[in-house]
Amino acid sequence: MKSFFKNVLANIVAIVILCAVFFVFFIMMLVFSTMGNDKSVSVKKNSVLTINLNTNIIDSPTQEENDIFNIGNQNKNVLIYEVLEAINKAKTDDNIKGISIEADNINAGLTQIDDIRNALEDFKKSGKFVYAYGNGVSQSSYYLGSVAEKYFLHPAGMIELKGLATEVTFFKDFADKYGIGIEVIRHGKFKSAVEPFLRNEISPENKEQLSTLLNDIWKNTSMKMAASRKIDSAQFRTVVDSLYGMIPEQSLQYKLVDKLAQKSEYDDLLKTKLALKEKDKLNKISLSNYIKSFSGDDKSGDKVAILYASGSIYNGDKYNDIFSDKYVKYIKDLQENDKVKAVVFRINSPGGSANASDEILFELQKLKKKKPLIVSFGDYAASGGYYIAMAADKIYSEPNTLTGSIGVFGVMPYFKDIANKNGVRSDIVATNANSAYYSSLNGLTPYGVTQITRSVEGTYKRFVHFVTQNRKQTFEQIDNIGGGRVWSGVRAKEIGLVDELGTLNDAVKYAAQKAGLKSYNVSSYPKRMSKFEQIFKDLDQDDISAKLIKNKIGKANYEILEQITDEKLKSEVKMEMPYQIKID
Repeated sequence: MKSFFKNVLANIVAIVILCAVFFVFFIMMLVFSTMGNDKSVSVKKNSVLTINLNTNIIDSPTQEENDIFNIGNQNKNVLIYEVLEAINKAKTDDNIKGISIEADNINAGLTQIDDIRNALEDFKKSGKFVYAYGNGVSQSSYYLGSVAEKYFLHPAGMIELKGLATEVTFFKDFADKYGIGIEVIRHGKFKSAVEPFLRNEISPENKEQLSTLLNDIWKNTSMKMAASRKIDSAQFRTVVDSLYGMIPEQSLQYKLVDKLAQKSEYDDLLKTKLALKEKDKLNKISLSNYIKSFSGDDKSGDKVAILYASGSIYNGDKYNDIFSDKYVKYIKDLQENDKVKAVVFRINSPGGSANASDEILFELQKLKKKKPLIVSFGDYAASGGYYIAMAADKIYSEPNTLTGSIGVFGVMPYFKDIANKNGVRSDIVATNANSAYYSSLNGLTPYGVTQITRSVEGTYKRFVHFVTQNRKQTFEQIDNIGGGRVWSGVRAKEIGLVDELGTLNDAVKYAAQKAGLKSYNVSSYPKRMSKFEQIFKDLDQDDISAKLIKNKIGKANYEILEQITDEKLKSEVKMEMPYQIKID
């Protein structure tokens, strides 16, 4: 028995020591990783600024995914404003001779690519070159790369140039077959987020808005690609319809590319462009490293603050996405910061909780009374994402921003039929007439439907009220273009939902002008977390299992799962966009 206890004790001690050694090793790895990331970067002469596969362009610091489950991820996160600042700086940097785009799949939204394209067009005016190279090129990457004066493709490569399409999945028959009931209450015939639970096909209204939206976006992007490649618009349509980009020889024949070349041949072409000898080294510097080379510049003096709001809108105080408690604090801090003379509120959100959106709007209205508040839209400014813009002095939208979706809905699933089929019944004991107005087995009572409908209608009227105040239109005018309909930025400008078509840079310049600033620095909020903060934040959270699932099934699929399983999310009245569009 004594030897048994000795063995048990020895095993316990060994396990404790092993865990301690692993923990120390883990911390040391983080320390050395952080030290490596903080090293200053110098730019060598005759350098080429490179946009490559390891460049992850994000719209907000809260989109960074450097958590404990992604230590092996080599992608470098850079803010879109930093990218634009880098390209502008490179224009006059004698050490930077040109830009090379080498990204088959670019991690960036459509409006971000638009901004980068515009910056690269401006860069070319300096007389410096912009080249691009691809292997298996996604449509979004080609949209960016087509701005180059010369495009090179691998001899066995391809370009997935195909246009835009959307596929809507419907669940009504599935729900009926398995006895799942779904109570849906909405305002707006275009509020199609709930259509998959109500119908088996796209409604005429939804088909109309999807067709208009996709055609607006494709017209804008395809015209730019055709113009950059000097291809007639009719010919370009034929190229896209025929999927000629899938075949490298046809890509060359129809002028999508200038030459088929191996990667090493492309690098030799860059060396020739730089007048380097064969034995000379080709100096490439990534966007993230180039940004580090000047990110430590002096940031004192008057500031224009960019407050980034990216992701879905929720109640609570988490760091990622747009959590109302956190953003109320950010806004109050900016209001009280005397160095901040103006604020640009950068919105990239499909919406979410109506209550959380209202909290954020209220604080922004107070901020506006103290200093200029300019809004800039990214990929999405829809539903709650549009609602929180209604305190703005001026709204800038990108041409391809998905804008509006002024509508409200609530979805409450219940499982009475499937439960009854499987011998599950329920009985209720209550203290009041409507204590059980909703249950997961029986759904909503008739009076519950009446009250939830009133709640949805009241929230919609409140939404439209704030829009009428900001856009200086009548309730009837806004209701006519509202109803949950999503518009492109171009259309939103035409119907008065935004003031100007412009970039984040345009919004910053106007904010400085409105604040009367001749010289200023730009600061980003919320502040970026260090790797240590992010990792220990993750260790402190109760949802480590959720993070594991998210990494396994992907963020988009996890968000769908969360909508179904999170009781808090299911119980809220929503201001949310019905879909997302990506040019892959």
